[in-house]
Amino acid sequence: MDFDQLETFIEVARLSSFSRAAEKRFRTQPAISSQIRSLEEEVGAKLLDRSGGKVSITASGKLFLKFAEDTLDARKAAVTAIAETERVPRGEIVVGANEGTCLHVLPEVFAHFKKQYPDVSININRADYAKILESVIDNSVDFGVVSLPINDPRLTAIPSHKDELVLVVPPKHPLAKMKSVAAADVAQYPLVMPKVGHTRDALDDLFHRQKLKPRIAMELDSSELLNASSPPTWASDSFPVRMCRKT
Repeated sequence: MDFDQLETFIEVARLSSFSRAAEKRFRTQPAISSQIRSLEEEVGAKLLDRSGGKVSITASGKLFLKFAEDTLDARKAAVTAIAETERVPRGEIVVGANEGTCLHVLPEVFAHFKKQYPDVSININRADYAKILESVIDNSVDFGVVSLPINDPRLTAIPSHKDELVLVVPPKHPLAKMKSVAAADVAQYPLVMPKVGHTRDALDDLFHRQKLKPRIAMELDSSELLNASSPPTWASDSFPVRMCRKT
């Protein structure tokens, strides 16, 4: 049986007429009769009594009418719920992101998102660049947030956030009053740098292109540690400098 047969049966039962149901359903009367006959054969019972020149519903038909009405109501509710979901998203999204993104980018983004879509839960998987791409490919996350470039042809990249590479120095550092500095100036001082990742790759490329050898004093594998690190005890003429992403 299908929804069309159920709708036909309901119309015949309500109107007590095959011909009137055929008019309302824009069908021929033989087509309506054929649908009812198929239903009766499938359920194994006579649903409508055609004797006496009028159509009446049988005891089995009354039970089946309730089933048919409930089924069509459920169908309508399902379609409505799905349509509503399309207008107001629900469910869960799973996001892959690295530590820096989790700490400094996503909180503000998702705070705004939750105001718009309070019924959507957010699950963030923190991972490195390679693992995030792998998770997107195997569909264990809905999308990933990583630094460009992305060279895998299986993935589509959409730029969503742009940050700067900045120099962080103590207030009394010789470079502190400068609005911008050259890589050659930075290379003169001991540096606190990320140990791995795209920020480190960008810094290494910057110094390499200018044929500079930076004085790396400390390497940290955590964005949180890098941004929160305070200068250790250095000689008075040697201030440490942090190279990191602007947050």
